[in-house]
Amino acid sequence: MPADDVRRRTLALAIAGALVVLAVALALFRPAPAAGPPLPTPSGASDAPTATQPIRSASASADAAPGTAPPAETDTPEAGGTPVEPPATIPPAGPSEVPDEPVAPPAPPAPPLPEFPETLRGQDLTVVPGAGPNVALTFDAGANAAGLAGILSTLAAKGVAGTFFLTGNWAASNPQGVAQIAAAGHRVANHSMTHPGFTGLAGDAILNEVRSAEQAILAAGADPRPLFRFPYGERDARTIAAVNALGYVAVRWTVDTLGWKGTSGGASVQSVADRVQAGLQPGEIVLMHIGSNPDDGTTLDADALPQVIDRIRAAGYGFVTLDALLAR
Repeated sequence: MPADDVRRRTLALAIAGALVVLAVALALFRPAPAAGPPLPTPSGASDAPTATQPIRSASASADAAPGTAPPAETDTPEAGGTPVEPPATIPPAGPSEVPDEPVAPPAPPAPPLPEFPETLRGQDLTVVPGAGPNVALTFDAGANAAGLAGILSTLAAKGVAGTFFLTGNWAASNPQGVAQIAAAGHRVANHSMTHPGFTGLAGDAILNEVRSAEQAILAAGADPRPLFRFPYGERDARTIAAVNALGYVAVRWTVDTLGWKGTSGGASVQSVADRVQAGLQPGEIVLMHIGSNPDDGTTLDADALPQVIDRIRAAGYGFVTLDALLAR
């Protein structure tokens, strides 16, 4: 081989070797490329969460069977929702934390039930047995109280005590009237709650009428026991037995003044006094009324009362309340 060819071949090999060395050096000392966005992957191929994929709890992922849909997301911290605060619990107050509350005194016991003689059972009395020359003035209250002030004034002025049969409705509507009657020393009695005819009432209705009136009158400050008057005077053996069983003796009347009819019904002050005089007898029970006539507004019983008392006394009679029945 000529010397010139050898030299060219040797130079080419030297250059090629230098290039190889340079390439190796560049590969060894090449800096790492800057981090770029992640390469896209096929849909569903990655388990890593993305910005729109909430992180499920480990237990929820473990409970899901392969190939089944994951459980519905719940609003829990693990599901990426708003944390739900557990309901606040208030610890029970200790003895020192309970405020002292006033303890109401026990209600006083009801007054003992007055007893009546067995000889009065089964009766609706029309006179006071054994009363001698004495008259019992009785006043029914079931409507208004128009005549009450006049009646109480007359009884006080004449020094006479009477017996007042009150309905429960009247007592509830006129508690001051009940208090005035009791404060003046008069006897209070039961005239039912709503003033119905009793013979058409069942046993439980009779019980309710009597007991409700009793409670209303007691609440107003008087005790009606054990005297009862049937509304309209309507009674029979069954209803008398029913009120007896409730602790009451039934009391009717000897004479009704008919003052409740008013002048529009043909009554007058004179006719009231005359009827009382005509029925005068030992133990007479006189029926009068507190309320006014609904048509003409008259209070004939209240107006006639002074004359009634004077004429009874002029005939030699005195006055008793129906408590005289209980003294036998």
